[in-house]
Amino acid sequence: MISVLTLAPCLFGVSSAHAQTDEDILKEAALSPPGANLPDCKPSEEHPYPVILVPGTFESMAFNWSKLSPLLAKKGYCVYALNYGITHLGFSTGPIEKSAEELKAFVDQVLEQTGAEKVSIVGHSQGGMMPRYYIKYLGGAEKVEDLIGLAPSNHGTIGVLGIEPIMILPGLLGCTACDQQKTGSDFLNDLNAGDETPGDVSYTVISTKYDEIVVPYTSAFLDGPEDQVSNITIQDQVPADLAAHLGIAFDSHAYEFVYDALEHDGPANFARAEQKWLQKNGN
Repeated sequence: MISVLTLAPCLFGVSSAHAQTDEDILKEAALSPPGANLPDCKPSEEHPYPVILVPGTFESMAFNWSKLSPLLAKKGYCVYALNYGITHLGFSTGPIEKSAEELKAFVDQVLEQTGAEKVSIVGHSQGGMMPRYYIKYLGGAEKVEDLIGLAPSNHGTIGVLGIEPIMILPGLLGCTACDQQKTGSDFLNDLNAGDETPGDVSYTVISTKYDEIVVPYTSAFLDGPEDQVSNITIQDQVPADLAAHLGIAFDSHAYEFVYDALEHDGPANFARAEQKWLQKNGN
């Protein structure tokens, strides 16, 4: 979810006269972020796993990953991105179970196209949580090396700015994914039952104390062994970083942990990433 949650119906022009064609319009208008979805990209020995970027609720891949995608491509990764869960309300608003099915098909397509054995996934908000359904229930545990979530809604939210009524309007308008991301929803209770981090997948959660959408921000954190799960808050590295829910997807400090997770076995390591950041900044 993002901070324009309640404005999304206006932003996407929902009306009874045009709702039946909005989904097609959005699909036809889909643009890839810079550096992503290049048909001839082949993974290198240094970066054997393609990186799939998964946007958040109401967000398009072109907007959500306009900064990170070209940076990853410049580092030599094969980068892919998708839009999913498109309804008359916009991107990523449909049932999360169906969105996970779309992700599954996309992963299979990327693996076939690149010849890679696995992919790494970087997701923002819903895009950091939804792949867990794919991993847990749809065979993704065998095909995902890393899941890196930027402010993922893993345990939902009690409401924008902590105010539950703000969550009601999108739900009434048909945003199934919004309802499913409320703390205590049947969907999240099922997703988080038992092992929260199944499979031989490395899980990295990158959060911000100033998250006004996933509230409290600690609801993003996952339970699991330290060698498989890393829960990071960017202000523990840079206290002055004021990135909120949307901003974390464009935050250079958050990216250091993304890079660290992609470049090493296991989840991101806070001390290792911090040391690299200090060296880069001459400290």
